[in-house]
Amino acid sequence: MEPPYIVKTEELEELLGQQVSRHDMAQQDNPPGVVTGLAWTPVGGEILFIEATDMSGSGQVTLTGKLGDVMKESAKISLSLLKSRLPMNSINFKERDLHIHVPSGSVPKDGPSAGIALFTALASLITGIKVNSQIAMTGEITLRGLSCQLAD
Repeated sequence: MEPPYIVKTEELEELLGQQVSRHDMAQQDNPPGVVTGLAWTPVGGEILFIEATDMSGSGQVTLTGKLGDVMKESAKISLSLLKSRLPMNSINFKERDLHIHVPSGSVPKDGPSAGIALFTALASLITGIKVNSQIAMTGEITLRGLSCQLAD
């Protein structure tokens, strides 16, 4: 083909391949307790949703979504940080159960970059404040409330 190249609509699929199917896309509106996170994958990255809900109970925390040890630690750090920073009377954690879920349960999820998203999901749930669904986050958090940059 000599320049200029003229591509017709009916030739696009042949030239570019099939349209990519996106299974996860940012939602228009996340309810309190749901945030959009970012995940590294071998082929680039994806968005993922961190979901948190609470119910009457006895202070139990449930983590689901095939989370690895590092993400479980991030969830525990996030909850400890949240408890240490909230006014004492804002919620009685001894009478509430928390459930944190990261959908796509068959896909293993682990790594040190979900702390901020986990903390934000819990803070959003407890305060009832929605997080803009068009904001995606990544990065770890410490018990002191510091975000950590990840080195290559």
